[in-house]
Amino acid sequence: MPEKTDHQMMLAVRDGDLDKLGHLFEKYHKQVYNFVLRQVEDPQSCEDIVQEVFFRMLKYRHTYRGDGKFKTWMYSIAHNAKIDHFKKARHRQDLTGEIDGVASTLPNPEESFERSSRHTNLHRALGRLSDEKREVLIMSRFQNLKYEEIAQILDCPVGTIKARVFRALKDLKTLLDEQ
Repeated sequence: MPEKTDHQMMLAVRDGDLDKLGHLFEKYHKQVYNFVLRQVEDPQSCEDIVQEVFFRMLKYRHTYRGDGKFKTWMYSIAHNAKIDHFKKARHRQDLTGEIDGVASTLPNPEESFERSSRHTNLHRALGRLSDEKREVLIMSRFQNLKYEEIAQILDCPVGTIKARVFRALKDLKTLLDEQ
């Protein structure tokens, strides 16, 4: 029997077969984690957001129509969960005046120094980009989403996404050249 597609599994979840969400979680939780981690930089917050993404997929399963790709729908949820997390974090910061801890950007000890240095420089430069530019770069270059999919996720024209990616790459190159 052929393996069900992501679309078919999500339709099954929508229709009440909640076990299929576990299969989707197993398949995609690392991708969602990497997507969020490149923007949040705090592993604990990242894990919380990933859990929230799959919780929302369950909670809002009835909204899944299957008109587009499953991954586009999933990344839309991840995008919104990340935004909500930042809003809550900003609100907590305003109330308490405390700054949340930042994950260390030290390279892994087993990696070579040169590779670690390049990785650290790229990570630092990405962190200096605006949220909008960093997000489109992560979606297009690290998550390998097509411009059309990113446009659906961010609810804007494909031309806008192409322009954002172009400007983001240009700014990233400038930031890397400064280091």
